[in-house]
Amino acid sequence: MTIDMTTLRQSSPAASHSNVLRQRTLKTAIGCTGVGLHSGAKVTMALLPAEPDTGIRFRRVDIAGRGAIVPASWAAVNDTRMNSCLINEDGVAVGTVEHLMSALAGMHIDNCIIEINAPEVPVMDGSAAPFLFLIECAGVVEQSAPRRAIRVLKRIAIKDGDREVSLTPSAGFSVKFEIDFASTAISRQEFSINLSRGSFKSEVSRARTFGFEQDIAMLRSHGLARGGSLDNAVVIDSTGTKVLNDDGLRYTDEFVRHKVLDAVGDLYLAGAPILGHFHGIRSGHALNNRILRELFADTSAWAYTTVAPGSAAAPFTDLPQALAANG
Repeated sequence: MTIDMTTLRQSSPAASHSNVLRQRTLKTAIGCTGVGLHSGAKVTMALLPAEPDTGIRFRRVDIAGRGAIVPASWAAVNDTRMNSCLINEDGVAVGTVEHLMSALAGMHIDNCIIEINAPEVPVMDGSAAPFLFLIECAGVVEQSAPRRAIRVLKRIAIKDGDREVSLTPSAGFSVKFEIDFASTAISRQEFSINLSRGSFKSEVSRARTFGFEQDIAMLRSHGLARGGSLDNAVVIDSTGTKVLNDDGLRYTDEFVRHKVLDAVGDLYLAGAPILGHFHGIRSGHALNNRILRELFADTSAWAYTTVAPGSAAAPFTDLPQALAANG
């Protein structure tokens, strides 16, 4: 099932622009270079302002023609092995989009063109913080069109063995995640956060991706983690008891916070902020995508809506302060 977000915007209830949040884009273009976490290849990427109702779109500058455009959509997710990979109808891919999507969600960016010269977003330091910094440096501007959100109307849940995900109705957007690893360096961790109160940057954005020393050779034999290093991932030693990174952890529970970061990015592939509560238990990119497919497959489970400034549904950032800080 494919949802045309432009049509949804046009068919949503009319609202005065003075009493609803408006869409946002970047004030200026900004770029970066890095390596792909799984490919190990050098990547150049630029974030560009975009017109209202554009949404988030990737443009592969190394590919000519209309096939170069890859929409940041749940319906385009084709591969969820260790990342969320988007593939368009022409077979053009952009992988490892979740950390960048998480930063765009956290900064309340509705419209952005992302130019990239490779099939994978650069991993940077393994978190969303470098992308958040880029957006802050570029600045953010309000646009004329009202912002829309996807309100969850009833509980949707998926269970796959000991893995579970659910979306339930809520005034704002909140996430709860639970993980449980045999490794004593991680063990059982649980983290809950209301992301409608500007907490993304301080509580989630700096949490890095993680992996196990004994798995690296296997992943690389399958074409994964070729760009992974202690500079862009937290690595646990082969005994499962020690973090190998010299600088240690950024949060005592950095592992579960990174799972929250991933979920925020994966859910932003819905095409708009979600007003609902997400609960993940040992889940990953595959189930994060499946819950969106289940949600949109049930037209009685969701509705498109506008968001009033200052309400519990106003997501992620203090909008007036953010705009003032960027001139």
